[in-house]
Amino acid sequence: MNTNIYQQFADIKTKEIAPGFFSKLIHTENNTINFIEVAAGNTVPDHAHIHEQCSFVIEGQFQLTVNGEVRVLDAGTFAVIPPNVRHSGLAITDCKLIDIFSPVREDYRNL
Repeated sequence: MNTNIYQQFADIKTKEIAPGFFSKLIHTENNTINFIEVAAGNTVPDHAHIHEQCSFVIEGQFQLTVNGEVRVLDAGTFAVIPPNVRHSGLAITDCKLIDIFSPVREDYRNL
């Protein structure tokens, strides 16, 4: 039985996963949950990965491009990006984001 059910968010180390993208990462058996703070103007380049990705904007505006389609996400808007689909992003304003990946992002676990 897992005895670490309750934890403190403040105890999670912040890691810079891409230039200007500062994350607190939680890994479960099946998912990686990424709480991100990013300053306006920072970008994540076009890429793809094997993971399904659900992206939520908590604060600010974030421009997400998926398969060439550009959308501006704000609080209350989210995207579900299928595995192996190309995507990129731009923080239009300072943002707080949550990304959920399935399966676990082993590359992030090893940061």
